[in-house]
Amino acid sequence: MVLTKDEKALHDQVNLLPRRQLVTALATLSAALLLVIIDQNGISVIIPTIAKDLDAGATISWAGTSSLIGNTCFQMLYGRLSDVFGRKVIFVSAALLLCVADLLCSLSQNAIMFYVSRGIAGIGGGGVQNLVNIIISDIVTLEQRGKIQGVVGRTVGLGNVIGPFIAAGIMQKSSWRAFFWLLTPLSFITAVLSYLFLPSKPPTIGFWEGISKIDWVGSLVSGAGIVLLLIPISGGGSYFSWDSPLSISFLAVGGALFIAFIGWEWKMAKLPMMPIDIYKNSSLAIMLAQNCLLGAVYQSYLYYVPLYLQNPHQYSAIKSAAVYTPLVAAQMIASIGSGQYISRRLRYGEVIIFGFAIWTLGAGFALLFTRHSSPAVIAVILAIVGTGVGCIFQPTLIALQAHSPKSRRAVIISNRNFYRCIGGACGLAVSAAVLQAQLRATLPTEYKSLASSTYLSSETEG
Repeated sequence: MVLTKDEKALHDQVNLLPRRQLVTALATLSAALLLVIIDQNGISVIIPTIAKDLDAGATISWAGTSSLIGNTCFQMLYGRLSDVFGRKVIFVSAALLLCVADLLCSLSQNAIMFYVSRGIAGIGGGGVQNLVNIIISDIVTLEQRGKIQGVVGRTVGLGNVIGPFIAAGIMQKSSWRAFFWLLTPLSFITAVLSYLFLPSKPPTIGFWEGISKIDWVGSLVSGAGIVLLLIPISGGGSYFSWDSPLSISFLAVGGALFIAFIGWEWKMAKLPMMPIDIYKNSSLAIMLAQNCLLGAVYQSYLYYVPLYLQNPHQYSAIKSAAVYTPLVAAQMIASIGSGQYISRRLRYGEVIIFGFAIWTLGAGFALLFTRHSSPAVIAVILAIVGTGVGCIFQPTLIALQAHSPKSRRAVIISNRNFYRCIGGACGLAVSAAVLQAQLRATLPTEYKSLASSTYLSSETEG
């Protein structure tokens, strides 16, 4: 890989910590990451109630899509912002942005305000997730990273397990707004703790010089292109037809802008957010493409498995969370185990291959789900899926870092997260389109209107 002049001038932020400081930093990062996962995953079990309260049954899928759009638009930018201004200041800023977003979610009086708030939450939460991985790559050696990524996997798994229960429990005792009221002060506290306890190497350049180095043209062009592409992808076939002038124009302009972004990054950007020559490394290119597909499948599970449990099965939010738990619990256990294996054997290839095989097996078994599937059968199949996920997500991140030069680790981690996010947004859109088409084809005539919403209240009689 050929580094640009500005890339070579970036200050080295590797900061290997002694044990006590490392434990403190990891605890702080884990606390912030835990809140982000609870924010992202807890909403899945209360979204039908939010849809009913805000009269947004036909559009509530935009809650997930807007979060993913916000997350996706800023992933690549976060990497370069942290390269220029330092990891800690960008991490704290992202945590504070999440705090503001959760407050706005709790105050939302209509669907549009809620979707905008979730978009802001996607920007802030995505920044926290991105910077956690980047900071870990700075404070531990590559040989230790498998074990440490197991800690991250444990945190993600814990958030995935307790998030739905916390959200469902709070909603039953109070309201869905109370879920965000709880997250708001906790997000602020984690921002303060991050400021106090995270290590930092101050930038070697001033603020305005740093501002001038950021690829603002690339950021603006890519952001506009992503938004224009994802709006019709998410809404096509449900909110407007695929062949409508709006869909065609958005797709055409968005595609042109993204092509322009690639050209800019290739030939013009002095500090590119997406260095095109990373794709000359076939291993990196394949793993980035894999993360796009993984994001599409995983996000569909996160959003639509709870809906499958609450709508066809008519489970309560608490029971839905209980049946859903084996997926995220198995993911946590597999992530910890795979991290330990990689640290001891210093090999990750067989773990990733095993993960893909198990996930594929679980996905095949999931085709057996019906309205009459027992909770035990659903739980076992979800546990198989979770095992595969846990053996893939963190090990593929370690593999990407192993193939990356030190000066580009932040950028490659950010690009990995970008591909996961854009894959997730497309996966949600495709899932919604498939589900709505199936509902229109199978529902009795008098219930055809229900096909316009994939988020029915659990109180809907069927």
